[in-house]
Amino acid sequence: MLNVETLSEGSVTQQVNGRLQVDTDGQGLVEITEAVSRWVFGTGILHGLLTVFCRHTSASLLIQENADPDVRLDLMVAFDRLAPRDAGYIHATEGPDDMPAHIRTVLSGVSLSIPVMEGQMALGTWQGLYLAEHRDRPHRRDIVLHLIGA
Repeated sequence: MLNVETLSEGSVTQQVNGRLQVDTDGQGLVEITEAVSRWVFGTGILHGLLTVFCRHTSASLLIQENADPDVRLDLMVAFDRLAPRDAGYIHATEGPDDMPAHIRTVLSGVSLSIPVMEGQMALGTWQGLYLAEHRDRPHRRDIVLHLIGA
């Protein structure tokens, strides 16, 4: 079954930009779903498309299960297998965790596009937004939010 919703005639398209700063404790996943949800709701835009963009090359964004914390632990273990610290990388200027962090970012990406319906992100029941910190030490990460819609 296909249900198609359209905005009413005369709807005015708006664009809104915002920023979210996320402090990390080092390598791991930080859920940002609630903070982004509050921002989306506060824009007053009911229907549109949200872009979430991470302005870093050693951190990334994920949409992932937010019910079972074991999923997040297993993801970090998988990242360690895919981009180990001891692989003999040439780029090691910023430490042994830097090049693996860049690889992990390439694998997971720095931007997400999320539909907005009725003023809320159209995420699935068990989906949440996460900043993935791929460096060992704490960082403050800058996330840019852009919402277009009516």
